[in-house]
Amino acid sequence: MEVINKINSPKDLKELSLEQMKSLADDIRKGILNRVNKIGGHLGPDLGIVEAIIALHYVFDSPKDKFVFDVSHQIYPHKILTGRKQGFFDDDKLFSITGYSNPNESEHDNFIIGHTSTSVSLACGLSKARDLKKEKYNVIALIGDGSLSGGEAYEGLNNAALLNSNIIIIVNDNEMSIAKNQGGLYKNLKELRESKGQIQNNFFKSLGFEYTYLEEGNDIEALIQTFKNVKDINKPVIVHIHTLKGKGYYPAESEKEKYHWQQPGFLNQNKKTVSEETYETITTDFILEKKALGEPVVAITPATPGAYGFYQEFRDKLNENYVDVGIAEEHAVAFASALAKNGAKPILAILSSFVQRTYDQLSQDLALNNSPAVILVFWGAISSADATHLGIFDIPLISNIPNIVYLSPTNKQEYIKALNWSYNQNNHPVVIRVPFGIVQNEINCKTDFSKLNKFKTICKGSKVAVFGAGNFLNLAKEVKWELEKININPTIINPIFLTGLDENLLEDLKDGHSIVVTLEDGVLDGGFGEKISRYYANSDMKVLNYGAFKEFTDRVPVDKLYEKYRLKKELIVEDILKIV
Repeated sequence: MEVINKINSPKDLKELSLEQMKSLADDIRKGILNRVNKIGGHLGPDLGIVEAIIALHYVFDSPKDKFVFDVSHQIYPHKILTGRKQGFFDDDKLFSITGYSNPNESEHDNFIIGHTSTSVSLACGLSKARDLKKEKYNVIALIGDGSLSGGEAYEGLNNAALLNSNIIIIVNDNEMSIAKNQGGLYKNLKELRESKGQIQNNFFKSLGFEYTYLEEGNDIEALIQTFKNVKDINKPVIVHIHTLKGKGYYPAESEKEKYHWQQPGFLNQNKKTVSEETYETITTDFILEKKALGEPVVAITPATPGAYGFYQEFRDKLNENYVDVGIAEEHAVAFASALAKNGAKPILAILSSFVQRTYDQLSQDLALNNSPAVILVFWGAISSADATHLGIFDIPLISNIPNIVYLSPTNKQEYIKALNWSYNQNNHPVVIRVPFGIVQNEINCKTDFSKLNKFKTICKGSKVAVFGAGNFLNLAKEVKWELEKININPTIINPIFLTGLDENLLEDLKDGHSIVVTLEDGVLDGGFGEKISRYYANSDMKVLNYGAFKEFTDRVPVDKLYEKYRLKKELIVEDILKIV
């Protein structure tokens, strides 16, 4: 660890010998392993890009030369070299930095980035602005081969090729996305690797790029020479480097998908984990059951299969009934719409923060055509996630598009009923907000999703009515128990639907109730609660809406957010009593 102690900025790196840089690579990997083992994070991509990041900082002059990272899955070595090594080696400061690119931390980061396929577009903008201002410096976009499957990557490359000035695009080809790469482009990348970049059929050259290939993508000396060759170039260039994902940690080298990202404590995993039922296993069991019946079910993922339990065993069992479209959420929605229109039964699984990338397809390709596809939104909840992965914006985004039915089941039995109804019906595109957290059970569940916008009254009371949507039905029940202590017996309602209102029920509440409370596990603006407020706007009913504020939070503990949003039973009761 002697070398890493000398490095506090990229300037220090330029004083090192080649042998010292090789030692530095080992030190950096130790820091990455320490951080991920302590607090979790991306592992394989960062381990594989260490030498390339060292070489980049040795050759180029950040922050004058501008680096743009794609997704930020490969940013840890960069952070270590740009004055943030305490976030990797000092256990007391691990949370002092984010896991993603963030200019609030360092002048060496140019954007807050956490979604994929954006680096080339951003680099285009930096390059164009530089040229308009008659400035001189290098703009370097680093994009992984997996990110090339995203639509914006193609759009960015198409535009970048036309720049008549410096833009350097480094394609980090480790032969993997999160899971195995999917798509026709990867046949060409394989041909380029096998021919050491010499074949005529070259995707990048066909767009107009100058192209160079480096097979030894983990060789610091070769990387330095390659980057020196393109520094200050006056035209768009692709530098295609072949690296080893997970390099330096054998398990990550051999099980690349598993070690793309890891939970804390992975270095000490000696015990066998006991399998337990989750909403992910419920989902995969449902899909496999349909496949076993010979039905035309199609499970779809935009390159994030592990997030919802679509592991290799599941994929092997589905075989042709499973499609990974690559990191292409927009295509996934349109693809699902067309499958449904032609008689198949598509089930698209997607994370809440990534569904934001699909608004146009949800609206035009899916809803306008009223295709009966099923979309499962996972991780929709207020959480301690970083600013780029918040799962709070899906309700306003989806629930306000015509024709879509957005369901919010609260437990296992409701979720299974929602899956069955949405799968079997042919009248609407249906989105299901998969319950978040530990599996809850409901004995004798009688929820009927076929009666659109018919809410479910859990218990009848008076004075106060509390709506607990999805994950927050339990909070509604906790509010009830607190109110009962002061002789108020509230009505508790599970709305089930996030896209419409049960107007008969809302009218009935006017008789005997003066306060309505809505609880939703997402942002308030444009959400479910505001629909209730709008309905009662011209009446005497008082409405209290609870949910997240319209803001980007960054790794804020959930308990603190609940306190801030007054999403705690005692705070909600306090607000109710101010009105009562």
